[in-house]
Amino acid sequence: MSHNKKYFGFGRNVSIAGLVSFFMDVSSEMIYPLVPLFLSNVLGVNKSIIGLIEGIAESTASLLKIFSGWFSDRIGNRKWLMAAGYSISTLSRPIVSLATGWQHILGSRFMDRFGKGLRTAPRDAIIAESSEKTHLGRAFGFHRSMDTMGAVVGPALAFLLLGLFSNNYRMVFWLSIIPGTIAVLLIIFFITEKKKVSLPHSERPKLTLKHFDWRFKFFVVIAAVFAIGNSSDVFLILRAQQVGVPIVMIPVVYLLFNLVYSLSSIPAGIAADRFGKKRVILLGFILFAILYYGFAIAKDATAIWVLFGFYGLFMGITEGIQKAFLATIIPSDFKATAFGVYNSAVGIAMFPASLIGGWLWDHVSPSATFYFGSITAGLSAILFIVFIIVVRKIPFPASYASL
Repeated sequence: MSHNKKYFGFGRNVSIAGLVSFFMDVSSEMIYPLVPLFLSNVLGVNKSIIGLIEGIAESTASLLKIFSGWFSDRIGNRKWLMAAGYSISTLSRPIVSLATGWQHILGSRFMDRFGKGLRTAPRDAIIAESSEKTHLGRAFGFHRSMDTMGAVVGPALAFLLLGLFSNNYRMVFWLSIIPGTIAVLLIIFFITEKKKVSLPHSERPKLTLKHFDWRFKFFVVIAAVFAIGNSSDVFLILRAQQVGVPIVMIPVVYLLFNLVYSLSSIPAGIAADRFGKKRVILLGFILFAILYYGFAIAKDATAIWVLFGFYGLFMGITEGIQKAFLATIIPSDFKATAFGVYNSAVGIAMFPASLIGGWLWDHVSPSATFYFGSITAGLSAILFIVFIIVVRKIPFPASYASL
């Protein structure tokens, strides 16, 4: 199989990475929506324990991304760290399938998120290194599209299987191993990376921010400020129910969001490559501010449907594009470290985001949660405008020329 052959219009690594994320997300999303129901209905666990499990799991993934990125740069290897991360997540499935207590679910979720934390930065680095600079937006947009399509197929498949096997959660959990295994095999047999020159021990990348100039650090701060107001999508679902969307239709609303997200990611990437990544990112910040203001003042179910559709568009024009832009402001030898720091900063900031969102909902008003998100998004837009103005006046270092 030729390394230069195009698949879906992209190089092999980018195409296969997209397929890998699709199959792993099918596997993950077959389980994720069912785990709270399984804990509550089958194991009789209260909501505080469910929250504890998710908090520990997501924090694990966020913190590990820094170290996996640095380690990938240090050893000069992406593929096998990526394969290990996806394998660990797949191996967590039997634990949840056999679970008889919430501790087993905690162990499975911890293991799954450990795998995610291990694989994310090396995978993003492979995509960046396998793409032409002029097509970075398109490449990351394609990846997000495939990943999100998996998030559409996974829950649909889970509910289909629940009907087929008379609400047998454990059977669905066992079957989720299949797409996860396909993802791992795709990495092993089809992902390739250029052999890198082995550096002396003293010259290998160290876990430090000294490798990055102010552009990278400023952009990470902007992304973190934005993330503090970007609370869990659970609050969007609660808002939909509160405003009047029937409970039976809420999964369909969320499906609409994921479909628009998936379908808009590639066109958004193409637009970013053509018109400029910075313009698209700024548009995303402004759109989010408007959308969260809309969720704050929404009065009927029709407004919720429209807002969820545009929220999918927002996700499509931001998730992959921010990473594509990031790839242009980091030295070529430290890509995985940079992606790790970025993903960790955003992930860690989103933990207090949900705590703040919940507190505002309970102690001020449901609308206050969304007003807060709208304000932080507006602040992020202002900071990014300042970033754009200053970047135009200061040339990039010579070490960035190869990007």
